Amino acid sequence: MGDRSRFPAAYVHYLVEFHATRDYFECHEILEEYWKEHPGDRYAELWVGLIQLAVGSYHHRRDNIAGAGKMFRQCLAKLSSAQEGLQELGLDGGQLLGLITERITAIERQERFVDLELPLADAALVALCQEECRTKGLEWGAPSSSDEALTNRHTLRDRSDVIAARKASAEAKTLQRKQH
Repeated sequence: MGDRSRFPAAYVHYLVEFHATRDYFECHEILEEYWKEHPGDRYAELWVGLIQLAVGSYHHRRDNIAGAGKMFRQCLAKLSSAQEGLQELGLDGGQLLGLITERITAIERQERFVDLELPLADAALVALCQEECRTKGLEWGAPSSSDEALTNRHTLRDRSDVIAARKASAEAKTLQRKQH
């Protein structure tokens, strides 16, 4: 099994979700939470680019062509300037950028979504991901599902905590304005 300390657990979890469950919404959630909890992380721009990659994949699978194109273009811009960091994260940067460029072209041609396999270039990372899959009873490299809960996850999730937080923030701002 690979050296767990080389890669953040959230990143390994992201890769497992990306390649086993194909739950791109969850990929976004996992890495966004990690990114927010680690401000100033040396890979911050890469985390954002990988989040955008997952969001672009989510949109493309749902046939949201405009949203997918926007995310993939932003992702390409973010990741293009950080190939050394991609290598440190166990990815073949050149191949990944080529795959993202192919995705953008496919979207411009209005082609249907196909699963994307991230080009992992680190055998220890692949072993770590495959071990996590075995532990969770998942299949590494499984194809996407057309399950409604997976493809429309953003519309089906419980957002009561977000709504409550926004309401509390608005009330606090109103109270603050009244005090001044």
